[in-house]
Amino acid sequence: MSVIDEIAAERKRQISQEGWSFEHDDEHQRGELANAAACYAMTPDRRSKVVRLNSALERMLFNHVWPWSGEWWRPKTRRHDLVRAGALIVAEIERLDRAELQKTSGEP
Repeated sequence: MSVIDEIAAERKRQISQEGWSFEHDDEHQRGELANAAACYAMTPDRRSKVVRLNSALERMLFNHVWPWSGEWWRPKTRRHDLVRAGALIVAEIERLDRAELQKTSGEP
């Protein structure tokens, strides 16, 4: 399985197992999906500093970038998290495409 296939499979898993429908994704108009992807894509060194929340600045950074409550922060292995980040980027691109199509077609 190629990496692209793995990202597509993770995206499908997010929809089928987590229940994150297109309609749900469309509610995230402030870049939440991209911000979550950025958190999962962080290098292990940077992430460990942020996740340990060693300072007020790091807590602020993490709280500012991670878009949801801490219970949704579920890092795994570096590779798995990069695949997850890729799937979240796909979700954000799909959301942007749907929004643009809706805007140009005049549909609500």
